[in-house]
Amino acid sequence: MVIVESILDIPVQDPPEEFSSADLSWKKFGTAEHQDNVALIPHARVDEFIMGECCNVESPTRFHIERGRKRSKGSLKEYKSDEYLEYRLYWCSFGPENYGEGGGILPSRKYRLNTRNRAARPQSMRGCTCHFVVKRLYARPWLALIIYNDRHHVNKSGFVCHGPLDRDAIGPGAKKIPYISNEIQQQTMSMIYLGIPEENVLEKHIECIQQYCSLDATFSTLASQYVRKLGEIIKRSTHELDLDDQVSIRMWIERNKKSVFFYQETSEIDPFILGIQTEWQLKQMVRFGHRNLIAADSTFGIKRLKYPLCTLLVFDSRHHALPVAWIVTHSVAKSDVAKWTKALFDRAQRIEHGWKINGFVIDNAAMEVDPIRNTFCCPILFSLWRVRRSWLRNVVKKCPNIEVQREIFKRLGEIVYGIRGGVNTSVALEELIQDFVDQTAFMSYFKSSWVPKIEMWLLTTKSYPLASQEASGAIEAYHVKLKTKLFDDSHLGALQRVDWLVHKLTTELHSTYWLDRYADESDSFQNVKEEYIASTSWHRALQIPDSAVTLDDNCHLFAKVASLKESSITHLVWNPGSEFAFCDCAWSMQGNFCKHVIKVNMMCENDQGCKPSMSFRSLEEMLMDLWKKPMDDSIVLDESVAWTYHMLDQIKQLVELNGSNDIGLVVNNMPLKWISKKGRTFVGRPGSFRALRSTSKTITKNLQKKNTKWKRLSRLS
Repeated sequence: MVIVESILDIPVQDPPEEFSSADLSWKKFGTAEHQDNVALIPHARVDEFIMGECCNVESPTRFHIERGRKRSKGSLKEYKSDEYLEYRLYWCSFGPENYGEGGGILPSRKYRLNTRNRAARPQSMRGCTCHFVVKRLYARPWLALIIYNDRHHVNKSGFVCHGPLDRDAIGPGAKKIPYISNEIQQQTMSMIYLGIPEENVLEKHIECIQQYCSLDATFSTLASQYVRKLGEIIKRSTHELDLDDQVSIRMWIERNKKSVFFYQETSEIDPFILGIQTEWQLKQMVRFGHRNLIAADSTFGIKRLKYPLCTLLVFDSRHHALPVAWIVTHSVAKSDVAKWTKALFDRAQRIEHGWKINGFVIDNAAMEVDPIRNTFCCPILFSLWRVRRSWLRNVVKKCPNIEVQREIFKRLGEIVYGIRGGVNTSVALEELIQDFVDQTAFMSYFKSSWVPKIEMWLLTTKSYPLASQEASGAIEAYHVKLKTKLFDDSHLGALQRVDWLVHKLTTELHSTYWLDRYADESDSFQNVKEEYIASTSWHRALQIPDSAVTLDDNCHLFAKVASLKESSITHLVWNPGSEFAFCDCAWSMQGNFCKHVIKVNMMCENDQGCKPSMSFRSLEEMLMDLWKKPMDDSIVLDESVAWTYHMLDQIKQLVELNGSNDIGLVVNNMPLKWISKKGRTFVGRPGSFRALRSTSKTITKNLQKKNTKWKRLSRLS
């Protein structure tokens, strides 16, 4: 914008009817070192301008005169074109002092200015920085120069501090509303974010409040206002706290410090890293992650998002993948991975000392495992779901013939299976390329995307134990839901903004999983609970009866699975018993683990003619290595036996716990027995040396003093 150096070069604006700053064209007035946003209007219309500013839809307010000065006509012999005859500083009545949390009055004065036209509620000043100056010009008294110093209704930290966009501005009757716990507020917010009608949200909100108090007509009205106002705040909330994405994300971090466990700003040396974990996610990680598995859905959106997203998942009580942390960064260097893993582990340790996990599941062969192993002190497992999904999607997309699709996918699976059977990978790849040389589209993709790095993936498959199909299906189910939430056509223009990604994760996606867990544990929202239970292919496969599956007698080339909804439909599963089985259902043709493949593989486990799963083969290979490695009558043999029995004991307890309908029977059979509370306290806190050296005389003397004290007290009473 061009800087204007003279008031005479600024045009006079006279908009029709009531107007505001949005209706004016603003000019830069001043010098190169200092300039102001100014506009020139008739002095008679200043009141209309102020009324228009007060009626701002996003931040309705009043303006009071913070400071004012006057001059009499003819008092100046020499004057500039911008000298004032009257000077008034108008400030938003929600400022400048801040009587909110962590606020204070201006440093220039130690008292509250008792002026008129303050905000509607006393002590409601929130530190708003919006203010402007109106100068009635000395040379032209019929004109007023408006100097807008700050047009945004935000506090010094840059956050909206009043109005519908303010998260804390629930209404003037907030103190009279019945008790609303964090759980009730989170439930109400989750339902609003998921698009549930306001009538249903209000009904459920009132039901929850009735658990704490009885409602009358007044309380019902206030609760209705609360839900409606909360809905307006959520509806008008936006991810763009500033036009600059970096400034916007810094403002979000400043406002949500409790939900950020690690932040590293971009610099010449360090890459951008943002670790997000809400308080609810932290509780779930401590609860379900302790002595359990944590999995990573890594490098999500690497081609479409500004920074790839990595999600850490735990497996809840139904073995569904539950997101407990999000890491936004493009760096996979060891030093950077070590930073956020250490911060996350320390955060869990502060909540529960002694918290640890039994294993960490990775899905990317390029992921640095040394920082994970060093931080969590646990073994690493590898999941094949990402490889399988990528291969299946491209086979279906680039090969039109379904028979060719089945055969290519089967051969790819044989290459992966053969890595543990001593098959020469390079020879198998060369044969695959020669046999399907006519499938130019798929082979072009495979050569460019996978041949250069397939040795790395296969080596990782051989080096680490493999995760089960249930774990892979749970991770994939989360991945599909995440993709559905984020890659919405209406938000494609915002994919390159970090603040949009953070807003989506912490609002809609977080609310979805919060409501799923709440519906399951409280046995409410039956529709939500049913969808949550059936959200993974593993649980959907458990609903298919064995009678619906028919295995081919001819070397188990295929299996047929009858549909439960329509008996006339039968799905064909090619290459049964393998993680690389191919099904012709719509869900599988999109590259996903389908329930038909999982059900067929379950039945093939008991069939001696089928090969065991790759996860079981990796366990078997590890046990065989332990059995073969040590020499007879050696310490290494003792260590191997100890580790083997320890592992087998844990597997036995896990199988017993999963197969038991009464957890009390399992607990009673455990070797750990609780003793009385007094004994527990003594065992947990051993007495000091002084107490150990005390004699019977000391004990008798202390008892005599205690009896004397009670006698004196009885006389006084």
